[in-house]
Amino acid sequence: MAKSARENILQKIKQALAKPVPVPFSAVDTVSTTYPNTKEDLSVLFAENFSGLQGKFAFCASEKELASQLSMLFIQRNWKQTYCRENALIEMLTKAGFGGMQSEDLEYCDAAITSCDNLIARTGSMILSAGQQSGRTVSVYAPIHICIAYTDQVVYDISDGLKSITKHYGNQLPSLITLASGPSRTADIEKTLVVGVHGPKEVYCFLVDRNN
Repeated sequence: MAKSARENILQKIKQALAKPVPVPFSAVDTVSTTYPNTKEDLSVLFAENFSGLQGKFAFCASEKELASQLSMLFIQRNWKQTYCRENALIEMLTKAGFGGMQSEDLEYCDAAITSCDNLIARTGSMILSAGQQSGRTVSVYAPIHICIAYTDQVVYDISDGLKSITKHYGNQLPSLITLASGPSRTADIEKTLVVGVHGPKEVYCFLVDRNN
């Protein structure tokens, strides 16, 4: 009786396992990243990619300059109610001369200010997590999200950011780790790009030089 197709396949598998064929291209480096690192300044690369995703970027040489730029932005946009839950941020900004943290209600604020875990230069993204004092909701529910980061928080790729988070939190990883790349947007509605549907309409990133 002729062997069934199933038996033929099983027989070929057994033969292959008994005499394994050498793996082709053995010299291929399987460890290196898919996206090789760049010699370009990471802060510049992040700014370019973040701005390309409709994010609004500003570089600050110091925390005092940050407070000054924030104050000017709030005056220009006529923002009155600012929400921030991070005590370290509030203390730093107040000490630097910014007094905009007034609102105690996220629902009625004009803008919300948070920190981040890292900035990803290759994708222009911010890594946010529940490990921050802001929690899960602030960067999503506020109409305007303002992220404050420092130059030593900029890494090249997502894998670098995850390594940094693992090193920082150890075995106590946050219950939520997410990437935010500019304002929320969707093209589900008649294939037309709409901004601000599932999150903030505008996203700002103020990058502060840690050395000053």
